[in-house]
Amino acid sequence: MKKNLPLIIMILMGVLVTMVLTAFTVDQRQAAIRFRLGEVVALHTQPGLYFKVPLIENIRIYDTRIQTLDTKDAERIQTSEKNNVLVDSFVKYRIIDVKQFFVSTRGDITAAEVRLAQSINNDLRDEFSQRTLAEVISGERDKIMDNLRLKADKDARSIGIEVLDVRLKRVDLVPEISADVYKRIESERKRVANELRATGAGEADKIKADAERQRTIILAEAYREAQKTKGEGDAQAARVYAQAFGRNAEFYSFYRSMEAYKESFRNKSDVMVVDPSSDFFKYMRNPGRGK
Repeated sequence: MKKNLPLIIMILMGVLVTMVLTAFTVDQRQAAIRFRLGEVVALHTQPGLYFKVPLIENIRIYDTRIQTLDTKDAERIQTSEKNNVLVDSFVKYRIIDVKQFFVSTRGDITAAEVRLAQSINNDLRDEFSQRTLAEVISGERDKIMDNLRLKADKDARSIGIEVLDVRLKRVDLVPEISADVYKRIESERKRVANELRATGAGEADKIKADAERQRTIILAEAYREAQKTKGEGDAQAARVYAQAFGRNAEFYSFYRSMEAYKESFRNKSDVMVVDPSSDFFKYMRNPGRGK
């Protein structure tokens, strides 16, 4: 047994080297292409342990997870109004057909991203050229992104790539026209504010005029009612006086004289110059006369 130990070790080492040279693994995040003398002989898209012929076959493994292609610099794009805007976007994509990807790009992910970026850029210019500045900033932004995704995905599938999403991170005005746009916006806001103030002032004048008219009507009606009530009171008083005079003329004359005395001598400071023999003092000279 001891004599055969070196041989066993050599056999084990040979088996290990053979395993290293022939076995390879593919996990759930990858896909692999097996080549034989430069020709594609197999695709391995399921995770597991696989084998190849050493020296004759070789393997290229690709990441099939979702990747992000982010533009380094914002693109200057023109709208239908000939306004230039700066657009910053990114793309989410993944490899779905490794064989088609290899045939189309020779397996170069950089070349694939360059082609994808050019396709997105062309589609962006096409979409923006059909829309106004307001539409690309807010009005139809979601529709633009959906259209971009559909167009980019259709083109990318020809190279074995699926485009999952296209997003516009930023759509800004270029610096040279931003000031003019902000001035126009400010002018428009001022115009609207002035219109609202003028409308408000007109409504206020109408309300004040209506309130003044109602006040005049109310005062006139109140004065009319007061005069009517006063007239009715005077008439009632006249009737009462007439009835009192008709029942006892002497008592009525006495009562009226007493009222006159009370009003005339209300204050100690009042001064009156009257002839003592005047009829005004007849009941003072003869108090029993009014019984």
